[in-house]
Amino acid sequence: MTGQTRANDAVQPAETTVPSASFVPRAATGAVWALFLLGAAALALSVTSGSEWGVAGLVVIDGLTAVMWVVVTFFSGIVHSYSRRYMAGDRYLDAFFARIFAFTLVVMTMTAADHVVLFAGAWLAMGLLMASLIGHVRDWPQAQAAAGTARRYFLASSGLLAAGLTALVWATGTTSITGILGQVDSLPRTVALVAVGCLFLAAIIQSALFPFHSWLLSSMTAPTPASALMHAGFVNAGGILLTRFAPLFAGETAVMSGIVVVGALSTLLGQALLLVQTDVKRKLGASTMAQMGFMILQCGLGFFAAAITHLVLHGFYKAYLFLSSGEAVEQTTPKRSKGNRLSVPGAVVSLLTALGGGALFAVLTGKGTHLDSGLFLAFVVVLTTMHAARDVLRRSTLSPVVRLVSVPLVVLAAIGAYGVLFNAISTVIAGAPMAKAPTELTAVHVGVAALFAVSYLATELGWHRSSERLYVALLNRSQPDPETILTRKEDYNDA
Repeated sequence: MTGQTRANDAVQPAETTVPSASFVPRAATGAVWALFLLGAAALALSVTSGSEWGVAGLVVIDGLTAVMWVVVTFFSGIVHSYSRRYMAGDRYLDAFFARIFAFTLVVMTMTAADHVVLFAGAWLAMGLLMASLIGHVRDWPQAQAAAGTARRYFLASSGLLAAGLTALVWATGTTSITGILGQVDSLPRTVALVAVGCLFLAAIIQSALFPFHSWLLSSMTAPTPASALMHAGFVNAGGILLTRFAPLFAGETAVMSGIVVVGALSTLLGQALLLVQTDVKRKLGASTMAQMGFMILQCGLGFFAAAITHLVLHGFYKAYLFLSSGEAVEQTTPKRSKGNRLSVPGAVVSLLTALGGGALFAVLTGKGTHLDSGLFLAFVVVLTTMHAARDVLRRSTLSPVVRLVSVPLVVLAAIGAYGVLFNAISTVIAGAPMAKAPTELTAVHVGVAALFAVSYLATELGWHRSSERLYVALLNRSQPDPETILTRKEDYNDA
């Protein structure tokens, strides 16, 4: 009987795991939800009063700060609550919760900081904490290698940010961000370009854009809750940085065009890498790269409020996908391909849905109604809507008639919801230095639009599958740092 009891205990199912009795997870979870209530109160005050407050030269709590506080603390609260069960039994449990709570505080500090030293210090601390979460398992060599890779990138990003801010402080004689932005027009051009270059590089490193995306693809050693926090929050820092310093960028057409090109290349490469991946978390990593590229592209178009809206929606979407990734693996079974061709009615419906989506997007947001960079963004929405409609029509198990009727309604409703959220966020952050500064339509926008159209056609025709050379090239490009990969059978034995 004794032996039978021990055997039963040994095969105890995972579902019976109970949350840790440690005080730290409960305290951290309660505290982060309290911060969420604080952020919600700050947002309500910003909406009702339309003013900003804070400590002069140190912190400024405006609409942008309030929105990011609500978003960051909400995601962090979900991760904290989820981790109490997911991380139960982990030997580094208290340290894990201490780091994700500290990360939350640091991000809140960064979004509110007005003093350049406080902003740069929070940026550095944010990167170091995330690198530590990537290497959470201290005796796992691959995790430590991934943490080291990420740490090097984040230190480089922090160094570039510090260099850019130092140049701005030296040129303006002020140490506050609001003071610096107030003197943008009087900055020497050389100093302005150096600062812009440094801040932009710092942003795209942190947001894992090409060619600095390898740290993100190498970070899969992080516990799933930490990955959710990374992909839903950390990588958004690049968009926040560009939005906070928008007046510094918006006056330079060449700079804005360069941002569009970098964002577009990262978007297209991330989407291409996604197509050849089979690993669930790597697919999500490639998707994040593509989404962050589009966020930065929106900044380059001058639509900073749209970039903030995008990062909010992407955060919700990506946090859900990461936290449910285990269930996705369990429920996925190999299926025989049924082909990708749509019927003629399906193709017509997807085309009309795309055109209707672009028109609705233009009406609700005002982007695409004038001959400026908004027209390019409306074109991308048309392509994206067409792809989404065609994908749903191909995959749906509903009857053909129901699909043809329901898909346009669902897709257009989603665009309508986006338009409402965009207008709401635009109103809230209107007091920020610059929420909207559309640029003139240039040859760069036309060229990038053509590249998007060709890429869409390539995806629809499956060129990545028909060309072995292209497939292998994309697969190689999507590989993480070799030191972060388990390559020996013995490495999988955690006994």
